[in-house]
Amino acid sequence: MRSALTHVAVKNHANGALNERAQFRRPVTAEAVEKSPRIAGRLGVLDCSGVSDGAAAAVIVRAEDAYEYTDRPVFLRGMGFIAGSGAGLASGGYDFTTFPEVVAAAREAYAQAGVTDPATQISLAEVHDCFTPTEVVLMEDLGFSERGKAWRDILDGRYDLDGDLPVNTDGGLKSFGHPVGATGLRMMFECFAQLRGEAGERQVPDARLAVAQNLGGQPGSSVAFVAVLGSEL
Repeated sequence: MRSALTHVAVKNHANGALNERAQFRRPVTAEAVEKSPRIAGRLGVLDCSGVSDGAAAAVIVRAEDAYEYTDRPVFLRGMGFIAGSGAGLASGGYDFTTFPEVVAAAREAYAQAGVTDPATQISLAEVHDCFTPTEVVLMEDLGFSERGKAWRDILDGRYDLDGDLPVNTDGGLKSFGHPVGATGLRMMFECFAQLRGEAGERQVPDARLAVAQNLGGQPGSSVAFVAVLGSEL
């Protein structure tokens, strides 16, 4: 598992190094990640995102009006927003291997967007990698990996920039930084750029559907948002 966490950090910093808007634009080695000063348990500095300042804005219009503003609009195909009951940490048997709110939000967003197999239908994803293990958990909660197998897919390069389903192509919270109030919209901006073919060196070929996932709060009692965006109505 440690090697999977390390791979997440190395991958996201490599992506962030290609992003002129990223806060931390320097690739890191596996050795640097694993030898970084410990913060909590086995998590080091390079397993944790940096909180930063930032701002983001978007122009949102009705789908039928989109082509009046641009010849390459990006459409919100589905979204789910779930607030947990707050009972997660108090519930017996909770094992911290899932965010139930993310699972429910993803289910709603996929149903609206007509996504039945996210592992094969989604072109790329921006997820809330506040810590490296969070990204591992989210790969399963979003249906990209089978339960208990995300670590294998990560080590196999499935979520690398040149993998089958690139994740956090802009560097994620880990490398882009975490401007808390702007983080969710920043994720959507990366999806927007990718779906329009404007991501430069980070461009995912033939991107058609993208997922943006955000969350806040404690595991088991969080608030989660999942959006599916597409280049076609």
